[in-house]
Amino acid sequence: MRFSVNKKISSWLICMMLVVTMAFMVVGCGKNDTENTTTTESQSASEESKVTVLGEGNTKFAFTVVDKDGNETEFEINTDKETVGDALLEVELIEGEESEYGLYVKKVNGITADYDKDQTYWAFYVNGEYASSGVDTTTIENGAEYMFKVEK
Repeated sequence: MRFSVNKKISSWLICMMLVVTMAFMVVGCGKNDTENTTTTESQSASEESKVTVLGEGNTKFAFTVVDKDGNETEFEINTDKETVGDALLEVELIEGEESEYGLYVKKVNGITADYDKDQTYWAFYVNGEYASSGVDTTTIENGAEYMFKVEK
């Protein structure tokens, strides 16, 4: 009879230990899932607003590239050049051909827009307004924002 009582107590203690262990595991797993979700969400948000810094120099300006699908890529350009075109050529963000009107930009951030092939072109904007001068003749202004956008 003594053996039977000890067996019941031992079984009861083992069951209680298993219940407590499972409770800790459930609580611990739930907490880690929440932390991982929060970390993933903040990583996604920071990746979306990521600005790539390029170049070296005392002058700094914001530059945005908008592709044909409307995707935006933002840059911070640091330079000692006088014009936006020279600064962007220096950091190899633009490529083009010289024409009688200045630099005809055909490639920006590795993306080609060629009017002769598909009637698309790179439009140049200063502070959200269509630029009245070419990129190679536009003097860098402190605080100004520059953008190239594919248009048709």
